[in-house]
Amino acid sequence: MDYTINEVIQFIRENDIKFIRLCFCDIFGTLKNISIISDELPRAFDSGISFDASSINGFLNIEESDLFLYPDPSTLSILPWRPQQGRVARFFCDIKYYDGTPFEGDCRFILKNAISTAAKFDYKVEIGSECEFYLFELDENGIPTKKPHDYAGYFDMAPLDKGENVRREICLTLEQMGIIPESSHHEQGPGQNEIDFKYSDSLSAAENLVTFRTVVKTIAQLNGLHASFMPKPLKNNDGSGLHINMSILKNGINLFDNLQHGSAKESDSFIAGILNRIGEITVFLNPLTNSYERFGSHSAPKYITWSSQNRSQLIRIPAANGKYSRMEIRSSDPCCNPYLTFALLIYAGLEGIKTNLELCEPENTNFYDLNINKNKIYEMIPDTLKSAINLAEHSEFVKNHLPNKTLEKYIGAKHNEWNDYSMSENKEEHEQKTYFYIF
Repeated sequence: MDYTINEVIQFIRENDIKFIRLCFCDIFGTLKNISIISDELPRAFDSGISFDASSINGFLNIEESDLFLYPDPSTLSILPWRPQQGRVARFFCDIKYYDGTPFEGDCRFILKNAISTAAKFDYKVEIGSECEFYLFELDENGIPTKKPHDYAGYFDMAPLDKGENVRREICLTLEQMGIIPESSHHEQGPGQNEIDFKYSDSLSAAENLVTFRTVVKTIAQLNGLHASFMPKPLKNNDGSGLHINMSILKNGINLFDNLQHGSAKESDSFIAGILNRIGEITVFLNPLTNSYERFGSHSAPKYITWSSQNRSQLIRIPAANGKYSRMEIRSSDPCCNPYLTFALLIYAGLEGIKTNLELCEPENTNFYDLNINKNKIYEMIPDTLKSAINLAEHSEFVKNHLPNKTLEKYIGAKHNEWNDYSMSENKEEHEQKTYFYIF
C-alpha cells in the first residue's frame, strides 16, 4: 500500500510503535538493519540515517565509509512477532550518499533501474516466487542438526506432515505484514516445505522474498526448529529451489497469454533473451558452492532448454490462461540476492525483445529418463561456482548492467569462497560450516 510520509508518521504515533527498523540488503542479499526510536523517523525521511558502509561486505572502503538510509514509506510493516506494547515497525530503505545521490551499489536502486528501463518501452514485469526450504530439529543445546523435522513426502498431510502448523503460522504472519501467500504444502524431501506467492511488481516481489526468508527463520526458531534455505542441505535428497514465475505486460496485456492476444513474438523473444544470458548470470541466481549440487537430479535442471510444462527443463511454460500465463525459471535457488537476480533477468528478457531474438525449438525430453538421446549435445548450466564466476567475469552483458565496483566486489568474494571450498579436505563439512547455520 502506498502511504505518504505524513500518513506514516501519524500511523506510527497512533499505534504505539516505539521502534523502527530500517532495513536493506548487502550485495549478497543478506538483510541488514539499524533500529531507531520512532521519534527519529521524521529525521530519517528528511535527511537519512547514517551508517558505516565500510563494515558492510561489498559496499565502500574505509576511506569513503558514510552512507545514509532513507526509508520508503510504502514499505511500512509491523513485525507481528515483536511485543504488542512498544511495537516494532520495519521499512525497506534507499541508500544514498551525503549529497542525496543514490548509492550505485544499492541493490534496490539496481532493480529500480531495470524496472524503469522496461517502463520506457511500455513493459511491466510481474513476478511470483515459489520458495522451498527445510525444517530441521535442534539438539539439546539448541544447535541445528541435520535431522529433518519429519519424513513426509510431496503433498502429504498430518500426522506425517509435521510442518503443517509451522507453515500455517508463517502464512498468517506474512498476511499480517501485507504479503499474501498463494499456497503452501509439504515438498518431496523429508522436512522440506514450499510456500508460493501471488504475483506482484518486481520490486515488491524481491522485498516479499527477503521478508519471507526472515519470517520463516523467525517462526521456525519460535517453534524450536532450524529453517534452512541451503540449496542442497541433504546430499541424497531433493534440493531447495526458488522457482521464479515471470509475466511481461504491455499496455496492461499479459504477453504470455498468446492464444488470446497473438503476442507470441515478444514473449518468445523475452524467453530467448533469458536463455541466451542465463549462463552469464548464473553466479547471481546460484551464488553458493552448494548451489551446483542441485543441478541434474530431483527435478532440478541441468541444461539450458525450455518446454511447455516439462519440469526437467530450465524454463517451462505452465498450463495457464489470462493473468496466470507466465514462464517459470527453475534453476535459481533461495540463497540468491533477489534484487540482482530479478534485475538481470529483466535486462536479459528485454535484450531478447530489443534484438528480436528467435526462440529455439522446445525440448520435450525428460532429462531424468535414463534412455534419453545421449548423442544430442545440450548446452549446460554452469556446473560449479568456479565456472559460473568465469562466465560472469567475462560477460559484457553483466558489466553493462551492474556497477563496476559492485561487480568487482561480488566476483572477488565468490572467488574467495571458491578457493576456500577447493582447499577444504572435507567439502561437505566445509559447506555445512559455511552455509547451513547461516542460510
